[in-house]
Amino acid sequence: MDEKKQKGLIDRIPNAGWLFLSFLAAILLWYLLSINEKTGRSFPFVPSILKAVQTVVDRGILAEDFISSMISVVLGFAFGFVTAVPAAFLMAWYRPVQYIVEPWIQFIRNIPPLAYVPLVVISAGVGRKPQVIVIWLATFLIMTVTIYQGVRNVDETLIKAARVLGAKDKDLFVKVIFPATTPFILTAVRLGVSVALTTLIAAESTGATAGMGMRIRSFSNSFEVAPMLLYIILIGIIGITSEKIIKMLERRLTGWQEKREI
Repeated sequence: MDEKKQKGLIDRIPNAGWLFLSFLAAILLWYLLSINEKTGRSFPFVPSILKAVQTVVDRGILAEDFISSMISVVLGFAFGFVTAVPAAFLMAWYRPVQYIVEPWIQFIRNIPPLAYVPLVVISAGVGRKPQVIVIWLATFLIMTVTIYQGVRNVDETLIKAARVLGAKDKDLFVKVIFPATTPFILTAVRLGVSVALTTLIAAESTGATAGMGMRIRSFSNSFEVAPMLLYIILIGIIGITSEKIIKMLERRLTGWQEKREI
C-alpha cells in the first residue's frame, strides 16, 4: 500500500516539477562546492559566471568561438554520419567486409582522439580541416558500431519473409532493414553528437584561432577559472539541447516501438 501511495505521488509531479527539483539540486551542489575551501577556486558561483559572460562579450570572443566550434562540430558530425551508415550496413550484410573492416574499427575507436591529433595536423595542416577530420573520425567510429549492431539485430524472420516474396538486396535495405534499424540510427545520432562535443577540445588543439575548446585551454593556461567554467557550461547546454531535439525526432519516427515504462 505504501509503495502504491509513493508511486501515485511520484506520478502526480509533472515533468516540469522534476526538472525544477533537479535544477535546484544542481544549484545547491554548485553552491556547496563554491564555498568549500578545496573546491571553491575551481567552482566559482553564479555571480562570478555572470561577470564572466560580460567579460567575454566585452572582448568580442563569445559569438566568434561559438560559431567556429559549431561549424566544426556540424561538419565533422555530418561527414561522420554520411560515412557511418553505408559502412555499418555493408559490414553487417557482407561477411568479407565485416572481416576486413571491423577489427580496424574496434582498434581505432579505443584510441583517444587526443592521441592521433598530431598525426592529423601533420597530414592536414592547421585550421578548420584537421578539426573536422578529428570530429569526423570520432563520430564515424561510434556511429558505425551502433548502427552495425542494429542491422545485426534485425529479426531474421522479416528478412526470410521478404526474400520469399521476391525482395532483392535493394528492397531489403529500403523496406525492411532500414526501418527496423531506425531506433539504432537515432541512438547513433545521439551518441555521435555527444562524441562530437566531447572531442571538441581535442579537435581544437590543432592550432585553432577560435572556438570553445581552444578558449577553454587558453583560459586554463591563464588561470581564468570563471570564463573557463562558463564555456564548459555552454558546451553542456548545447549537448542537452541537442539531446532534446533528437528525442523529439525519435518520438516522431519510432512511435511504433514499444518501450518499457519505469
